[in-house]
Amino acid sequence: MEKKFLVSFLLAVSVLLLAVNVSAAPLATITNVEVDGVNVASNPAIVVGETVIVRVDFNSSVNASDITIEVELEGDKKDVRAETRAFDVETGFEYSKSLKLEVPFDLKDTLSGTVTLNVDVSGDGYKTSTSYTLRLQRTSFDASIMSVNVPQTADAGELFPVDVVLKNLGYNNLDDVYVTASIPALGLQRTSFFGDLVALECDEDSTAVENYGVNVSRKCNEDDEDTVSGRLFLQLPWDVESGVYALEVSVENDDTVSTKTVQVAVKNAFSSGNFIVSGNQLLIVNPTNDVVVYRLVPEATSGVSVRLSDSLVAVPAGSSKNVMVEANAADTQTYVVNVFSADGSLIDKVTFTATGSSDTATSPVVVLTVVLAIIFIVLLVVLIVLVGKKPEKEEFGESYY
Repeated sequence: MEKKFLVSFLLAVSVLLLAVNVSAAPLATITNVEVDGVNVASNPAIVVGETVIVRVDFNSSVNASDITIEVELEGDKKDVRAETRAFDVETGFEYSKSLKLEVPFDLKDTLSGTVTLNVDVSGDGYKTSTSYTLRLQRTSFDASIMSVNVPQTADAGELFPVDVVLKNLGYNNLDDVYVTASIPALGLQRTSFFGDLVALECDEDSTAVENYGVNVSRKCNEDDEDTVSGRLFLQLPWDVESGVYALEVSVENDDTVSTKTVQVAVKNAFSSGNFIVSGNQLLIVNPTNDVVVYRLVPEATSGVSVRLSDSLVAVPAGSSKNVMVEANAADTQTYVVNVFSADGSLIDKVTFTATGSSDTATSPVVVLTVVLAIIFIVLLVVLIVLVGKKPEKEEFGESYY
């Protein structure tokens, strides 16, 4: 019984394998494969990070529809592939298709190596496949920014750090590497020297082949590093507006430039500025660590008379000061008080509103007129009273002698 079952099983497997072989019958003869115009038989070399064009020529052995060509670069850590749109073929005719491939990075510890190029022509139950070995090498110069770390939030006026990690992923050493951190929207920039980076860290006791993966002679120092980290500091201004800003990190030397952008969130408790209007008061806030001096000058406005309790204001570090602003106006109007720094630079323009019913003080001339009118009326009343008063008659008594 077991033998019969085993025979049946083997027969079924054979049928399946035969079906597979039938369904995957050869479709074509691949006559030519080129990478960036170089035939694969000529050992072409490709470079990490570049885009290559793979051309495939084949002669069809069948009439078939829905045919596609797929090419794949098979690396140690990452594979990339591309595929054409479906097309039709006829027996005995030559066809050619070109595809683009991004060359993956597979050379962390070596300068060069190998990668497999797979080519598949398939469809409609047919398939023809072949593979080739290509040389893969690093780009000549590459200062890669591995990471940029900044605080989740930074406060206005704060000196905050920017931590940068670099790695040389190029074929050659990098000399005199500089790193620049900047926030263009705020006009902030800081540059620092990060030194030299070798292409690969190596051991003096190892051969060139062991150290670099290629048979070349290079000077090797065990103290050399291919990776370096450093910190830069950027000083945020006190009057920066709250928001999210783009922070750019640029790495460069004489041979290469690379950049990376991250976002930094900035907070400012005084997002409306350091000059706050409250009724007829101007609150001046100084969140800095130094004494600041401002000169306040009302801007001339027709129909509005403005008087300040202080025109020259010194605000101690980390404190605030109130300035009374009195305005006289016949009706509701807006007026501006200009704020100048100690060196005469215009810092801000603060807008107030003068309301005639509440802010208008009575004119001195009007007051004097009213007072004089009251005095005149009082005198007039007194005069009328005096004139209207009759004199008493004098009575003479009889005299006796």
